[in-house]
Amino acid sequence: METNQTQRNAETLAALQELIDIVAKLRSPDGGCPWDLAQTPQTLTPYVIEEAYEVVDAINSGDKKAIAEELGDLLLQVVLQSQIAGEYEQFSLKEVAEGISQKLIRRHPHVFGNVSVESVDQVRQNWEEIKAAEKGEPSPDSQTLSHKLGSYARKLPPLMGTMKISQKAAAVGFEWENIDGVWDKFNEELTEFKQALEHETPERQQAELGDLLFSVLQLARWYNLNPEAALQGTNQRFIQRLAKMEAFAERPLSDYTLEELETLWQQAKAQLAQE
Repeated sequence: METNQTQRNAETLAALQELIDIVAKLRSPDGGCPWDLAQTPQTLTPYVIEEAYEVVDAINSGDKKAIAEELGDLLLQVVLQSQIAGEYEQFSLKEVAEGISQKLIRRHPHVFGNVSVESVDQVRQNWEEIKAAEKGEPSPDSQTLSHKLGSYARKLPPLMGTMKISQKAAAVGFEWENIDGVWDKFNEELTEFKQALEHETPERQQAELGDLLFSVLQLARWYNLNPEAALQGTNQRFIQRLAKMEAFAERPLSDYTLEELETLWQQAKAQLAQE
């Protein structure tokens, strides 16, 4: 058994080395790929986000082949970022791997040290305290609420960040007494958004749009709904209905009038409902 594991580890390291060599070749001024050579850490940032979401989508699908493929695409982004950093003598993939290994050891003293834990919550609390100490920050219990929320706003996607921010604020009592107050706030923000569209600058309009979206997410929180899943579902339904419209259509959709498109839309919606 140990021999088999050793062999698998060796094969894994060989596969990783092959990927590292391929990325280095793509970035080589001597015969490399012009697209890869033109990339910077900043231009690659959208791909990091995109690939992470595609990994999540593959996991949700349960397709093992798709999961492995998407994890490979995400791994490519790690290797490519490290390759570029290495070219500028900033850091290497070796330092990336060593850094995360050392972090895992530090943050799991109950596994690699002598600390005893009795629950998952205690593991999480230890993790946060160690993390704060590493960054030279106050312990989580002594951090101000605004400090904690600022981290969510900086590091999380907007929908997820908003839900985290509002949950933490509500936990300390910054909350409506009942759902009626949430609906009142939504209606207030909707009115202000409409007024901004009619009378205010684009900057003000965008600010009011943000306030309106924030209030929608408060409704989602109160009704225990997942806004990301809700929006993802709407996107999928829109695409499915559009595909049905294209199947019904006898010519490109751009050749149809708005009224004709609405008829096709209703046909597609009805067909999908029957299915």
